[in-house]
Amino acid sequence: MNSLKFLTLVTLFLSFNLNAQSTTDDDKLSLNSGTIDNQFEYVIRKSNNYQDYKVVKKTWLYTLKAHTIDSLNAIHKNLADTQAIVTNQTNEIASLKTNLNDTKATLEKTNNEKNNMSLFGLQMSKASYNALMWSIIGGLFVLLLFFIYKFKNSNAVTKQAKKSLEETEEEFEEHRKIALEREQKVRRQLQDEINKQKNN
Repeated sequence: MNSLKFLTLVTLFLSFNLNAQSTTDDDKLSLNSGTIDNQFEYVIRKSNNYQDYKVVKKTWLYTLKAHTIDSLNAIHKNLADTQAIVTNQTNEIASLKTNLNDTKATLEKTNNEKNNMSLFGLQMSKASYNALMWSIIGGLFVLLLFFIYKFKNSNAVTKQAKKSLEETEEEFEEHRKIALEREQKVRRQLQDEINKQKNN
């Protein structure tokens, strides 16, 4: 009874291919070779007719059942293998996505480190870092120019002061000479006066 139900289901399943099956040559049909479709067609065509029914040999049914089960097992095995491959590929894709995310994070970190500079523990962009460095260099250059100007100015003042000191020293020396000459002249006059008083 189960075999008859099975045969009925399989016959319904294969009813969609009746046009193609009708064109198949009987010589090409076989119970032990070809597709399951051809094997069912062989059983249907070789079976005896009884009123509206087909009388099928049990051995054919068992053979057909065994071939069908073998085909289904092969399909299930292929399906299981395919499912295993799909699972492996899904795992590989997940692993690749994780690696890609890690690589993206590492690349982003590297780009941030490449585009940023650390100054006194503070992260700043290269443009800001360059602007700060050039500002410091510019400030130092301005200070250098200021100190050079002050040095030259101080040097000029010092030279002027030295020149004034030399002139003052010369004037003082001249004044001292004149004062010494006056003193000598006054002493001579005083000595002359003393001498005159003694002679008188």
